Amino acid sequence: MSLDELKLLEGQLLIPLEMYLAAGIRIGTKMKSKFMEPFIYSARPDGLYLLDVKKTDERIRIAAKMIARYDPSKFVVVSGRQYGHRPVRKFCGLVGCKPMLGRVLPGTFTNPALSHFTEADLMMVTDPRVDEQAVVEAGTMGIPVIALCDTDSPISNVDLIIPTNNRGRKALALIFWLLAREVLRIRGDIPPNGELPVPLSDFEARILTTGEVV
Repeated sequence: MSLDELKLLEGQLLIPLEMYLAAGIRIGTKMKSKFMEPFIYSARPDGLYLLDVKKTDERIRIAAKMIARYDPSKFVVVSGRQYGHRPVRKFCGLVGCKPMLGRVLPGTFTNPALSHFTEADLMMVTDPRVDEQAVVEAGTMGIPVIALCDTDSPISNVDLIIPTNNRGRKALALIFWLLAREVLRIRGDIPPNGELPVPLSDFEARILTTGEVV
């Protein structure tokens, strides 16, 4: 969907179109997988594929309804990406789910004999390629998976795709901030038009002068 078409839908989106654009939600990569083609509307002159923001908006709504049906204590959010650590922690703090940051060890979801075994009824990952171990184990255990998928993402064992730039700090912050808001609205934790007690800026990963990401 073109920007002109999106502007006509301005009032129908969860947030103003400019917020999606400023966060770079639609900016993909120079590669695409055939499975992600339905979520891509064009390519820029520099070769970067662009995702359809309307479909991102629609999938956030679907994901929020799905998440709201589950016991948050059995909902795990995985992020191997450093830029995803802070937004995932903030999201889980508000929603009540379990963050799993960094590398997922083999057997985490499949081997009850391990000390780090984690039982889950629902999983979300920031990148199905980076978080492949978790996604594969979820498939083995029949755990539904929600995944933030870029234009080149694999979707094997993914049950619900949220098409988005899953690499950028601002994009990851906006997705998790917006998803948290929608989940809390659906659950009745905040009013139907209520806002989060935490600003969007708090969800964005910071890069210290030392280069460390926090």
